Amino acid sequence: MKFFETSKYFSLKKSTYINLRWIAIIGQLVTVNIVFFILNFHFNFIFANLIIFFGIFSNLYLIYIVKKTQLSEGLAFIFLLIDILQLSFLIYLTGGIANPFVIFLIIPSVFSSSNLGFRTNLLLVLITVSAITFLTFYHDQLPSPLNEHFHVSPYYYYSVPIALTIALIFLNYFAIIFGTESRLRKEALNKMEEIMAREHELLSLGGQAAAAAHSLGTPFSTIKIISRDLLEQFKNNNDIIKDIELLESQIERCSQILKKLTLNPTIEDDFIDKDLTILDYINEIVKSFEIISNKKFIIDTHKSSNLLNITKSIEIVYGLRNFIGNANKFANNKIFINIKSDNESTEIIIEDDGKGYPKDVLSKIGEPYVKSFKSTEKSKSGLGLGIFIGKTLLEKNYASILCQNSDRRSGAKVSIKWKNKDLLKL
Repeated sequence: MKFFETSKYFSLKKSTYINLRWIAIIGQLVTVNIVFFILNFHFNFIFANLIIFFGIFSNLYLIYIVKKTQLSEGLAFIFLLIDILQLSFLIYLTGGIANPFVIFLIIPSVFSSSNLGFRTNLLLVLITVSAITFLTFYHDQLPSPLNEHFHVSPYYYYSVPIALTIALIFLNYFAIIFGTESRLRKEALNKMEEIMAREHELLSLGGQAAAAAHSLGTPFSTIKIISRDLLEQFKNNNDIIKDIELLESQIERCSQILKKLTLNPTIEDDFIDKDLTILDYINEIVKSFEIISNKKFIIDTHKSSNLLNITKSIEIVYGLRNFIGNANKFANNKIFINIKSDNESTEIIIEDDGKGYPKDVLSKIGEPYVKSFKSTEKSKSGLGLGIFIGKTLLEKNYASILCQNSDRRSGAKVSIKWKNKDLLKL
């Protein structure tokens, strides 16, 4: 991978960055002029203002020359480097490490750590540390009245760059951690939205196919009747009979294709909008897995005394499918689904006879892109994206989710629970 390769995850919003730079530039301009004209502190005033005007010029370049709304990682690095160097020159002219405004030198690299890649941020941190080190030993005198001089103990003086470096590393570490988590969650949510959009498209297609099947039912029946009459009339003409038989077979094939598209062989009028119980949801999902899996699904409904009819929700279907699919993936032979319901709540408990969740990821279940540190588990475990999507979709529909290892069986256990009053809101 090239060092400055643009990544879809690492970019900087230009308008936000420009506004932050204006705040910094105006602050520098005001401070330099107040110190020189009001406080009468003496330093290289002209050169300091030239450095500030260079910052203004670079910001105008960003506004009028760079047309992109998002700065690529490479371009963002260049301008953040300019910020570090510009501020370093100002600090050099105004006392070096003894200048209290030297704290602002760590801001560009901290800012980059939550928006840009690790290598780019590492390079900015190294440049910032180098600038702090240079300003410790090489700089002009701290501005002060002509008759006064600023002196501090060497112990205090050299502790300042050490403190700045520690603060820089500490702040960058936490910004990188939080930035990475934010990007991964954003990516997972984007994938979830893509999946749900695709599911809604399929659902819409199913509804259209069901309507088409009903609408074409009468024309197909008429064509069948006419073809049979033609078959009777031309029964002695072998060439015509073959064509009519082919026509009948193709009509039957069209009818079967439309039935499959409706996702329901009986083609009921209310298939798409039909209210279902939780048991219907589970049965529908389990049947789809039984076609492709040789594992045994055991559904227990003995404690289901009050199964409510609820509006069909593609989000609940997909959320439950993810958890049942996970159980099917990691089970050895059996998946146990226990449905409990009473007047107050409805609960689904999904267990399997696999190895369960690895202990080192158990506390992070529900987060996207989580893998076990154990080498024996890495190849057999997923990234946690399915659980994240299922958990997010079901929690969005009022469910509470608890993922743990089963105390009765060897595998994982997922408890999905609703209050009945919340189910009726769907």
